[in-house]
Amino acid sequence: MTDVIRTRLLTKTFGRQDVVSNVTMKVRKGEIYGFLGPNGAGKSTLMKMLLGLVKPTGGEIELFGERQLPGAVEPLKRIGHMIEAPVFYEKLTAEQNLELHAEYMGYYRAGAAKEALDLVQLIGVENKPVKQFSLGMRQRLGIARAIMTRPELLLLDEPINGLDPEGIQEMRVLFRRLRDELGTTLLISSHLLAEVEQVADTVGILDRGRLLQEVSMESIRRSNTDYVEIKTSNAQQAALVLEEKLQIRHYKIMGSHMLRVYDADVTPEALSKGLVLNDVSVESIIRRHHSLEEYFLELTRGGGGHAAFDQAGA
Repeated sequence: MTDVIRTRLLTKTFGRQDVVSNVTMKVRKGEIYGFLGPNGAGKSTLMKMLLGLVKPTGGEIELFGERQLPGAVEPLKRIGHMIEAPVFYEKLTAEQNLELHAEYMGYYRAGAAKEALDLVQLIGVENKPVKQFSLGMRQRLGIARAIMTRPELLLLDEPINGLDPEGIQEMRVLFRRLRDELGTTLLISSHLLAEVEQVADTVGILDRGRLLQEVSMESIRRSNTDYVEIKTSNAQQAALVLEEKLQIRHYKIMGSHMLRVYDADVTPEALSKGLVLNDVSVESIIRRHHSLEEYFLELTRGGGGHAAFDQAGA
């Protein structure tokens, strides 16, 4: 088995609206799959269908190589999850909440609760009632609850909401550790593209209920999408010099003060020299890489950005 999750034409309709529409996706064993999309794209609904919390209107779900039938619970014992805002018993402590969860799951391993709290950096507050926890602490506790049973598959819906930059970095390290040391497969939904870019092996882009594309981060990184970004006082004048004096055609004006040059053979130094010699002021010039955020925006806005990338299954 190489695929932990497979869906075929998965659909969920509320009233007359398709919240999830004909989604066919696959998540490979031992990878971090970044599920990307704006709020309302259908990410949470799809995750709930994977867990049996929402009944699909149509399509199929396959978990761990077996088709998921209505009411099936055995596959769910192998899954940890945090969907939407985690809910706890407010008067109980963090450790008591985790121990109660372990009992509910029938999972008995000495020290599991403390180990999970340590992994999410909730140290020294295990005996503090959850009602005193901040939003960020609740997020950490929700992740601790999801990972304490050492699941084979982990579904995390917007897991870094409410975390400060240090907390986000710590969770990034934790996700990689779960994948690399325990072989855990992670499906992480988020609208924070820059964060997903740093941990994901594969990304699936969901927009208005439809999966626009699955693509490996490796193929994005190795694709020839470098460009030189130029900030100037007059982008139109700079464009004229690029075409008429420097014979450069592969560029794009990004506003009244910025251009991007996509000619792989030209260096920032040569561009700067050519522009200055032709009386174009250059405020800054730097080589950049086409980011996941740009790729996402081009794809969801119909810019055809996907053409430059291989599909994850290719």
